[in-house]
Amino acid sequence: MSYPGYPPPSGGYPPQGGGYPPQQGAYPPQPGAYPPQAGGYPPQPGAYPPGGGYPPPAGGYPQAPGGYPAPPGGGYPTQGGGYPPQAGGYPPPGQPGGYPSVPPASGWGGGPGPGYGAPGGGMPQGYPGGPAPGQQPMPAYPGGAPAPSPSMPGYGGGAPAGPAGPAVPAVNRGYRGSISDYPGADPLRDVEVLRKAMKGFGTDENAIIELLGSRTNKQRVPLVAAYKTTYGKDLVKDLKSELTGNFERLALVMLKTPAQFDAYELKEAIQGAGTDEACLIEILASRDNAEIREINRIYKEENGKTLEDAISSDTSGHFRRLLISLSQGNRDERENVDVSLAKQDAQKLYAAGENKVGTDESQFNAILCARSKPHLRQVFYEYQQMCGRDIEKSICREMSGDVESGMVAVVKCIKNTPAYFAERLHKAMKGAGTKDRTLIRIMVSRSEVDMLDIRQEFVRQYGKSLYTSISEDTSGDYKKLLLKLCGGND
Repeated sequence: MSYPGYPPPSGGYPPQGGGYPPQQGAYPPQPGAYPPQAGGYPPQPGAYPPGGGYPPPAGGYPQAPGGYPAPPGGGYPTQGGGYPPQAGGYPPPGQPGGYPSVPPASGWGGGPGPGYGAPGGGMPQGYPGGPAPGQQPMPAYPGGAPAPSPSMPGYGGGAPAGPAGPAVPAVNRGYRGSISDYPGADPLRDVEVLRKAMKGFGTDENAIIELLGSRTNKQRVPLVAAYKTTYGKDLVKDLKSELTGNFERLALVMLKTPAQFDAYELKEAIQGAGTDEACLIEILASRDNAEIREINRIYKEENGKTLEDAISSDTSGHFRRLLISLSQGNRDERENVDVSLAKQDAQKLYAAGENKVGTDESQFNAILCARSKPHLRQVFYEYQQMCGRDIEKSICREMSGDVESGMVAVVKCIKNTPAYFAERLHKAMKGAGTKDRTLIRIMVSRSEVDMLDIRQEFVRQYGKSLYTSISEDTSGDYKKLLLKLCGGND
């Protein structure tokens, strides 16, 4: 039997090798496939772009000097709200670097939105303040500065080159979760196992651990309804009466959908004793647009107020602005990278921080919360090349307090998400006392996303496996269920 649910079944996220589109046969694509370039691939010999210039999108959007057309849709961001547009799951159009862009006829573009870049578009050639000591001067943009436009500056510099070396480029390596669908799982049979484990004197904790730890989220969530249908009782209440401590809490959150769990954690982070700023940033910086929108919907449904209102009432200043920006779920999710635009954004960050008295946090906020993750990895690389300093170090020099830690966390998550979570797990377990809430949240939320990558990063950074660290830092049934989520030793 199969049951609708969230997240997608194992093997479906990210998609397996083969990517998109799945038409029969090899390259060139069949008629009507993607990209719809006459004559198949590669383009006509003799020029790049083909035909002496890539045709502008329908509608006559003005083309910037350099010949690269503005993105379709006339605005930013472009995502159409598809569910869920997982990062890395949709191969970038064309070759690395994102050229050619998707034609408007494909319907990929979104509606009008804010311009992709500062209005007016007039940027100085070369980097402000000149090159850092010992570095070669940066050449001016080919094609000149971008053409001004009322809604969106054109892309200067002609067709963008591929990424020059951003950290951790998106690579589709198949399913990277530690838990896969259990073959032939049936909620009605599974709830019999749970009922038998809790019936009578004593509790068979091992049976509960084995069942919950070998089912994916979409196989666990239907157990609540199946239990009530079969026995007329509430599974959550029965588990609460039988289990205790962190083992109880871990088992119960495994019965929530990812969005329900995230909404619950955000509420606890905001309304608990003191605000857990790191939890707020962790969730909002690492989820994609569709996930954040679903979190917003559930948060309002369950709490009678919007997530934005809750954030506004519990935080302040630039940190509040950062959280509200991230909570909109409107980040650009295109995979292509325009190197010249990345250089412009690197200039803006330099001008807003290192190259001025004081710091313009709003400029950092605008770029870090709106640009796509592949684009930002290129921006961070260009920033390092430009001023000889890592973007994280610049943020630490220019900011302080919650906004500093928030911005740094966003940068780390964008650079290398598994490494960010490996660091969060290490901090949760090191020293006196364990931050069990953080440990549970990450182990549950990443077990069907990138746990295998997190385990690799953990070994690389700390010299011992995540499995060993959990074994040393936890105990009993709680440890057993966490190790099931971990999925193995490295």
